[in-house]
Amino acid sequence: MMTSTFLVPAASALLGALMYRHHRQVFAWTRRMRRKDETNTEYDKPSAWLADLYAAQCGLAQKPCAAEDFKDIATIGNMLAGIADHTEGVRFELTRVVESVRGYVATALPAQGPAVRVGLPEHRTRLEQAMRQEAARDELAHAILAAEQRIKDLRHS
Repeated sequence: MMTSTFLVPAASALLGALMYRHHRQVFAWTRRMRRKDETNTEYDKPSAWLADLYAAQCGLAQKPCAAEDFKDIATIGNMLAGIADHTEGVRFELTRVVESVRGYVATALPAQGPAVRVGLPEHRTRLEQAMRQEAARDELAHAILAAEQRIKDLRHS
């Protein structure tokens, strides 16, 4: 009789301690999931804008472009510039994307008038400008992919 008097409270105390430990683990897991969800929602806009920017620059691949062709790219670049300083985890990558957007937009070719025969020196100059533009577009694509990868890594960590 005496042993049951001590065993029941001891078993209850042990069970209570195990339940307390389990609940602490569950609450810690819940806090981690909430933080992760908050982080994921923080990256929703930049992620969507990067996808739009990637699609827009892909549409201009291997095509000499004038300033009016860069309207969508410049707009998305400005939106990314607005949030780059406020997005801690991907600030560097977004800043690099914004710089690449500006570099790409700066390579806009002059608007062409009516079709006029162009001499060889002028043709070479235009060809060099188009090649610089394509190199800037390629740099932009790499910057976008690096930023998307960083966001993906942050979401899965």
